[in-house]
Amino acid sequence: MSARTTATKQKLFDAALKLVGERGAASVTVDEIAAEAGVAKGTIYYNFASKDALVEALLHHGVEILAGRLRSAEGSEDSLEALVDEMLGFWAEYPAFGQLLVSELWRTPGQWHGTLKLLRDDIVSIVRGQMKRLSDAGRLPEGVEVGTASAALFGTLLVIALDWQVFQPERSRAEVRDSVMLLVRGLGR
Repeated sequence: MSARTTATKQKLFDAALKLVGERGAASVTVDEIAAEAGVAKGTIYYNFASKDALVEALLHHGVEILAGRLRSAEGSEDSLEALVDEMLGFWAEYPAFGQLLVSELWRTPGQWHGTLKLLRDDIVSIVRGQMKRLSDAGRLPEGVEVGTASAALFGTLLVIALDWQVFQPERSRAEVRDSVMLLVRGLGR
């Protein structure tokens, strides 16, 4: 993919994410995305078959960024704290993506349910790796399954990040991370 195509797609992603984050995917038109991106409507159709294809590509793009950040935390000295910090940092940088993910992830039945399930599974599998390491070290509380702990941490961080962005934006990322770590330190003992 050329640098120009990549830049155009990023511009479309940014515009779509802003509008979808404000009003939801169903309420946004291709014309509005094009206007927000400062491009002709045909540019969207040149790069994506439809608005739905754009939103689906946007979901993949966002999860790829998040997955990359979470994978970078795996080798850290305190990888659980690094994972929490990276996820909070992602949601702080892309709050509209968090809103899109929450609004579409638990919508039943959602238009992107199949895609979102695969994307959610990708992220939770990274978290699961961390939980598995804790379990193997005997640091998960007795009776807590790795899968449950993984989904719980992912869901907790997603909801806490959205709450932070919407209701407590004056708090720093470090304050939120430290509060989350107080909640989950029992996993690391």
